[in-house]
Amino acid sequence: MATKQFDTLVQQLKYRVLKEVARAEWEGTLDENKKNAIPKIISPGPNATMRCCIYKERAIAHGRVNMACGGNKANPNIIEVIEAACDQCPFGGITVTDMCRGCLAHRCEQACRLNAISFGPDLRCRIDKSKCVNCGMCMKACQFGAIVNNKRPCEAACKINAIHAREDGIAEIDEEKCTRCGQCSYNCPFGAIMDKSFITEAIDLVKGSEGGSKYKTYMVIAPSISSQFKYARLTQVITGIKALGFTDVVEAALGADLVAMNEAKDLSEEGFCTSSCCPAFVRYIQTAFPTLAKDISKNLSPMAAIAKYIKQTDPTGKVIFCGPCMAKKMEIFREDSKSFVDCVITFEELQALIDSKDIDVASLEDSPLDNASYFGRIFARAGGLSDAVAEALKEMGSPFEVKPVKANGLDQCKMALMQAKSGKLPGNFIEGMACPGGCIGGPACLTHEVRDPAKVDAYGHESKETTIEGAISSIMADAKIASAEAMPIIKSYQK
Repeated sequence: MATKQFDTLVQQLKYRVLKEVARAEWEGTLDENKKNAIPKIISPGPNATMRCCIYKERAIAHGRVNMACGGNKANPNIIEVIEAACDQCPFGGITVTDMCRGCLAHRCEQACRLNAISFGPDLRCRIDKSKCVNCGMCMKACQFGAIVNNKRPCEAACKINAIHAREDGIAEIDEEKCTRCGQCSYNCPFGAIMDKSFITEAIDLVKGSEGGSKYKTYMVIAPSISSQFKYARLTQVITGIKALGFTDVVEAALGADLVAMNEAKDLSEEGFCTSSCCPAFVRYIQTAFPTLAKDISKNLSPMAAIAKYIKQTDPTGKVIFCGPCMAKKMEIFREDSKSFVDCVITFEELQALIDSKDIDVASLEDSPLDNASYFGRIFARAGGLSDAVAEALKEMGSPFEVKPVKANGLDQCKMALMQAKSGKLPGNFIEGMACPGGCIGGPACLTHEVRDPAKVDAYGHESKETTIEGAISSIMADAKIASAEAMPIIKSYQK
């Protein structure tokens, strides 16, 4: 069963809702009555199995249905809190545990510059929460490890402090700080934080094509797909996507090849820049380090780059991107990308789409993938972009030497950007990825075990193209999406 592909019950619950919504949309029955009926399918009762009562379970399921249908249209953030699902976790920051021995040294008191620490009749440490700012200095000073920082899982997952508790205890997202990376969503044990789904829009685009007679539909897949769908061969998954009604499946890695050339060109001309492939990293720079915004590479992301190419070769075609990234759902509303990508779904949603049509992927024949280069495919893991830029400079014959600072996870990105802001960065190029390990650590992966970057490299080595230039040239030979008139487009990427 597909549910076995997920590693938490929260993901399985999300998947079940998405599958029911998708099935109804395919059938044309997704009206208000159906939306109200789905929670009863998810929690049939009479006894509750997940929450205090069946009514709360259904209220939460109703919130998930709403998110599966696009969520709150008035909220610009693609990440939302389902308030009924929030457990109002009571963790209160820096806390003294029973491990406190009432020692004589009082290093914790000496470390606190706000006089927030005192000692009770039992000689044990007390923290005045009205004074404490959760700086953690007392925690570091305690030799017994008796002082800990208890954070909510969502707050602990957010490395830029963009989520906090309201006065009533419900989680709240700071719209100005949030990068839409989605790490809070996966790390909430109650599934109270969820990304808005565009699964119904994707289905409508496929249905509207009427089998490709009105227009063609293209699914662009992220290179991190190599780490997904372990129950079947990747080439079978491609066949499964086509069985959904898509005209063709294109690798975003081809866009990565195009981007690598342009990133190399920009870097050699400017002398310093940051990558532009990760939309969450780009937004983080714009919101938290605005003085560095001018140094963001002017290139499109691999998703938008290959989508632009498809649109220029097939103006009536519709492009749907699929990957592990929630922030990509934000990217398609940006001015530089919105005319190229029509819809974004995640790997979780793709699994729900496949199962909503009862497609047995493991029994399908193989379909080949477009031939991106090794370097385009390794964009999926941390360091892959830097390796590709170095290769592009080599192929261009440029003497410029890239000195990358590879940052994955927003905590590492923050450190690199602070160094760049102060002029102390030990390099000339910041490869920034919001997710730990790169895209293979995206929040909408089917599973979240530790990823082996070597597997990404192995997938890259399956490519017949050993150079970036070779992969770009191969696009021209693909009659499915290219034509002779497209050569100027390719040349423009190489310039």
